[in-house]
Amino acid sequence: MKKIFTSICLFVVFITFANAQQISLSESTKFSLLTCGPGPLAYEKFGHTAIRVFDESQDLDVIANWGIFNFDQPGFYVKFVRGYTYYMLGIHETSYFLEGYRIRNSSVTEQVLNLTQDEKQRLLDAILVNYRPENREYLYNFVFDNCATRPHELLVRVIKPKRVELTNGIEPKTFRDWVREYTGKHSWLQFGIDLVFGKEADKIATPLHAMFLPEVLYREYKDAKIIDESAERIPLVSAESILVKAKNEPKEITFYPLPFITTLLLFIVGILITYFENKKKKHYRAFDVVLFSLTGIAGLIIFYLAVFSIHPLVKSNYNLLWCNPLNLLAVVFIFVKKAD
Repeated sequence: MKKIFTSICLFVVFITFANAQQISLSESTKFSLLTCGPGPLAYEKFGHTAIRVFDESQDLDVIANWGIFNFDQPGFYVKFVRGYTYYMLGIHETSYFLEGYRIRNSSVTEQVLNLTQDEKQRLLDAILVNYRPENREYLYNFVFDNCATRPHELLVRVIKPKRVELTNGIEPKTFRDWVREYTGKHSWLQFGIDLVFGKEADKIATPLHAMFLPEVLYREYKDAKIIDESAERIPLVSAESILVKAKNEPKEITFYPLPFITTLLLFIVGILITYFENKKKKHYRAFDVVLFSLTGIAGLIIFYLAVFSIHPLVKSNYNLLWCNPLNLLAVVFIFVKKAD
């Protein structure tokens, strides 16, 4: 009940501030970039980014979080598959926000931004404008518009005419390789992602585009500089600390077939069945039905994403050459032939 009351108070306070469009920050106000470690669920695998506003003199300690979405919205999963998922900016009490990651056992690192008083004010005003009901929702894009890209773009905008100089010291990788770092090279999740990713996923991500991943953004900010009109280079981050430290828990040993082992076994079974079919002059329809059904259903999903989705990395998918929706027709023909 206390958390609900606190959330309601924060909402009322920020709505009031957003309408008034003026909060006078003290000299001690700090703006920080928070980087949250990955979690166990699929949508948590890539971590998270948020901005913290901390002003002890005004008892203000809140998080601006661009990663809020609603599972219960009508047609959520269909919209998600097509890429029409709307996320929104939310404001949370910092202690409440951190507690969620403490329970999840994910680290949270804070990088205090080295901003002038005027830049702090402009950043807060920009957040408040973004928090207005008519502005807070945005069309989420996994690569080009997400919880990590939004804070960076907002910061770049409010410090003009200064600019942020990034180190660009990250290793060049494709979008597929960046995703694979967080899903695991041999996991079923990555297997599914590899199926639906098209040729766009195999392009090298520019350093700027690679910052769609929160931990990459964090690494870039560590040595980034703010350059003013006089060409003076000032560190973007003035201090760094760990707000939540993840515990090193032993990994559970799970016994399940990996994608490579499963497909290898399927290949071997296919060869054996083909051998016995030729030897005994008998058709083992069950294997063909399973094989064509699986590849046909996968083909329907890939085709739907490639044609109807606005996700940026699923177009021009060559997996349609073998995971083809037309494979389902082969299943129909098998049963028709059996009926004859």
